[in-house]
Amino acid sequence: MYLRDIGIDVKPPEKECKDDMCPFHGKLPVRGQVFKGKVVRTYKKSAVVEKEMLRRIPKYERYLKKKSKIHAHNPRCINAKPGEMVTIAECRPLSKTKSFVIVERIGDEGSQG
Repeated sequence: MYLRDIGIDVKPPEKECKDDMCPFHGKLPVRGQVFKGKVVRTYKKSAVVEKEMLRRIPKYERYLKKKSKIHAHNPRCINAKPGEMVTIAECRPLSKTKSFVIVERIGDEGSQG
């Protein structure tokens, strides 16, 4: 099984796939932003990942929780399910709304502490 080095320190998937838009088994280069989020919904080859951010409000000396939903490509070798925490990385635009790809499945949200 041939795995490409994508340049990000993530655990590669155990399964193999023949997806051209997979960063490990295909030809998709990743660059730019890398962050963690929770999968909210999955489609055939896509997933909606919710990213949570803390923003400081200096006037009130408090923090504001913000959420953002990002569409990402879900390769067959990773196959993330709703409720799992994943790492996503930026890539070239894959469609009108997808510019990210899932590169690692971390696990369920309950296992994170």
